[in-house]
Amino acid sequence: MGQKAMNANSILHGKNPQVFDVKSTSTMIEAAQLMDDKRIGAVLVRDDKGNICGVLSERDVSRHVARKGAAALEQKVSECMSRKVITAKLDDTLDHLMNTMTERRIRHLPIMDGDNLLGMVSIGDVVKHKITEAEAQTQAMHDYIAAG
Repeated sequence: MGQKAMNANSILHGKNPQVFDVKSTSTMIEAAQLMDDKRIGAVLVRDDKGNICGVLSERDVSRHVARKGAAALEQKVSECMSRKVITAKLDDTLDHLMNTMTERRIRHLPIMDGDNLLGMVSIGDVVKHKITEAEAQTQAMHDYIAAG
């Protein structure tokens, strides 16, 4: 029963590694259209030098539309994004990822190796892998008892 705990690396192995981003000077409508086209809930925001400077989520878009109406869609992403980018590492466990997302009230985490972006995981990715992990533990316990 010495199964290795799943981590961020486990999630990234089964996903398309592409992370979508927009420039900080893009409009909210451009970012919203990208999220709709790619069926994703958040995009990374990059500055003029290509550095990550924020994250824009569906929640950010809806909050700004609620506050400013349709005019929010013409705003620059830099005016609406979350500036504090919370990240995770490859070896962070599923429990760590879930706790970070819950405590910070976020649904997307960029996975980093130093300054190198490796991918992005969503709360849906984490839950899916958590269920797989629990099923594997249940099967291991069943096999252990049956061998008994």
